[in-house]
Amino acid sequence: MNRLILPALAILIATQSPAYAINEKYRQQLEQSGCTQVSETQGCDIHKTKAENAKAGFTNPAADSPGAQTPAQTPYAGQWVAKSDAGATVATIRIDAKEQVWVNGKRVNAKRTDGTLQFRQGKLLFTIQGDRRLQNEDYWMDSAAGTKGPIQIE
Repeated sequence: MNRLILPALAILIATQSPAYAINEKYRQQLEQSGCTQVSETQGCDIHKTKAENAKAGFTNPAADSPGAQTPAQTPYAGQWVAKSDAGATVATIRIDAKEQVWVNGKRVNAKRTDGTLQFRQGKLLFTIQGDRRLQNEDYWMDSAAGTKGPIQIE
């Protein structure tokens, strides 16, 4: 029985053709027209040009300019102030849309860890929570003195 199954299986595997979701001609028509499969069902004509479809109100920003997409807004961006328990300012923090961080005007390296953005300046470790619904989760910690305090957005 094995003598029949193995050759039959080998022939079956060798003769199988790859299956694609759409064929090459249809994919090219979608690219040239600026349509997507979804917009085509809504009336976008794959036999027209991108300009004609854009004039009719069908645009595909991903097909028009794949490198020009705007990045998603980071929850960390903005001006932050680290304060002591007494209310004195420990550090001013600036984070841009690319998550580049400056502490007191000096650029520092930052990394994402478990939904937070963490960065260090000297003995101070700053942790900012990415989920803005969580309150009072942004803090700084001085490893030398063993002190800790809140970070607030301005």
